[in-house]
Amino acid sequence: MSKKPLILVTNDDGITAPGIRTLIKVMKELGNVVVVAPDSPQSAMGHAITINSTLHLERVHIDSGDQPEYSCSGTPADCVKLAVNEILDRRPDLCVSGINHGSNSSINVIYSGTMSAALEAGIEGIPAIGFSLLDYNYNADFEASESFVKQIAKNVLKNGMPKDVVLNVNIPNLKKSMIKGIKICRQARANWEEEFDKRKTPQGKDYYWLTGKFVNLDHGEDTDEWALTNSYVSVVPVQFDLTAHHCIQQLNTWNFDD
Repeated sequence: MSKKPLILVTNDDGITAPGIRTLIKVMKELGNVVVVAPDSPQSAMGHAITINSTLHLERVHIDSGDQPEYSCSGTPADCVKLAVNEILDRRPDLCVSGINHGSNSSINVIYSGTMSAALEAGIEGIPAIGFSLLDYNYNADFEASESFVKQIAKNVLKNGMPKDVVLNVNIPNLKKSMIKGIKICRQARANWEEEFDKRKTPQGKDYYWLTGKFVNLDHGEDTDEWALTNSYVSVVPVQFDLTAHHCIQQLNTWNFDD
């Protein structure tokens, strides 16, 4: 009789966030779950790791579940590193990160703590998925996400993933009956037009709040932004090789001898 899959669950919103509690519940239907997640919110940490201070792990019990859970003082990427090297007795069959409270579509994947955990797992050779719901509310309703999360995770467990590729999954903030299905997409070309709200403390020192608006520059109908706008779950395969391969031939025409 084959063993159940071992599934590592993590996130960037913190181990008590409703999104990860939903993800744990769904993953327990598919395999044996171990949770290693930050002890506090780590959103927009990108692929930061802790090197200038100590890391702490604490075995915790959050709800009525019997899955092993560990609260980590570090970043999402730290959580995966510690899980693989210090906690798990074998390599997990799947790592899932999320469900994030808010979008990680398009350029947001660069900043995302949720996706950094999935990418770290991918670097370790573990099939991985980052899940996000397009609702930033802490008390967001994740019920409509559950069946899509389960369906996508089951496919990865069954089919595996191409080498050095992980999945970035974003789910529209809609009732399940209003979601049209799942679309395999490319990342939309978009950016943030940023501003800083400059203020002063009572002592007269300047301080800043980062603000701005998201601008989609891509009108293609094969992008994650198009899919989400049109009520589909978007699935984007993401790689961590950042080489611009298409530029190598052009750069080789440059003269570096002058």
